[in-house]
Amino acid sequence: MTLSIRPATPRDAALIVSFIRELAEYEKLLDETRASEADIATALFGENPRVFCDIAEWDGVPAGHALWFYNFSTFLGRHGIWLEDLYVRPPFRAKGIGKALIAHLAARCVRERLGRLEWWVLDWNEPAIGFYKRHGAVLMDDWTLCRLSGEPLKRLAEEGP
Repeated sequence: MTLSIRPATPRDAALIVSFIRELAEYEKLLDETRASEADIATALFGENPRVFCDIAEWDGVPAGHALWFYNFSTFLGRHGIWLEDLYVRPPFRAKGIGKALIAHLAARCVRERLGRLEWWVLDWNEPAIGFYKRHGAVLMDDWTLCRLSGEPLKRLAEEGP
C-alpha cells in the first residue's frame, strides 16, 4: 500500500467539496456548510489564490486532504501556515495519512522558514485532540476564538469610516 500527497488541481474541486461536507457532517456542522464547487474552484484555482490544498491518496484513491493558507505572526515577524481543514476518510484512518499530511505542512514550514503551523480543534473531539498532542501540538486554552459574520459583520462594516 502506498501513500502519496500532491497539490490539488482544478479537477479536484468537487472532491474537495465532498471532503469539506464529510468533515462538516462529522463535526455536526453540515447545516453551516455553504461552500460550492464553484466557490472552492475560484478560491483555490482562480487568479491570485490565497488558499491551498494538498490531497492524500492511498494506492491512487483519494483518502483525505489538508486545506491551508498563510497567516502572519506580528510577535515572530514571520508568516506561518493556518491549517483550516485536515480530514481523512474513515476507511483510511489509522494508516498514518493524517500524520503524513501534517508532516507535509511542517516540512513546508521548515523549508520556507515559517514561524508556526496552527489550527483549531473542537473541544469535544477527543480523538483529534489526542492525535494532535501525540504529535507535539500544544493546545492554547488561554485564547478564545472571536468571529464576526453575517448581519453583525455587515452592521460593523456600515459603522466604519
